[in-house]
Amino acid sequence: MNVLEIEYVATDDLIPYFNNSRTHSESQVKQIAASIREFGFTNPILIDEEQTILAGHGRVMAAEVLSMSTVPCIRLSGLSEAQRKAYVIADNKLALNAGWDIDALSIEINQLADLDFDLDILGFDIQELASILDGEKEGTEPTEESYSEIFNIVIECKDEEEQEKIFNRLDTEGYKCRVQSL
Repeated sequence: MNVLEIEYVATDDLIPYFNNSRTHSESQVKQIAASIREFGFTNPILIDEEQTILAGHGRVMAAEVLSMSTVPCIRLSGLSEAQRKAYVIADNKLALNAGWDIDALSIEINQLADLDFDLDILGFDIQELASILDGEKEGTEPTEESYSEIFNIVIECKDEEEQEKIFNRLDTEGYKCRVQSL
């Protein structure tokens, strides 16, 4: 079994993965920076033997926003070229495949609100938080007051695969997206 060791590496020495297909909007990097400021750097960057980032590009960008000169890293040694390429994709995609237990999430966020915790740090936008705090379920129609704040675009996709591709692209660009069957 591999023993993982954390080492601190200068941000200037880290090399972004050349074909990293995951994007990070400026607002998302600011959210990551706020999380690091609040909780510390709790999720190390994963790098290979040459200091190439395999996972954690957004965290490195956030560290630079925070003027951090070093970040915690875990070096993954012995991966083949194919494994490195696959890991860069899988690390991001597998996280996207998770869902939310809305009832449990609502309880937790309401408790945080009662404790006067800054909910902006959680990464949800104002409309999402309002929906969660009000106990609305996914797909619930917005209230009349919120119609003036919501603008929609409908994209017709030829199949579920295309829908997922477009959804992920828009989501990574910082757009609030939801899938709706018509």
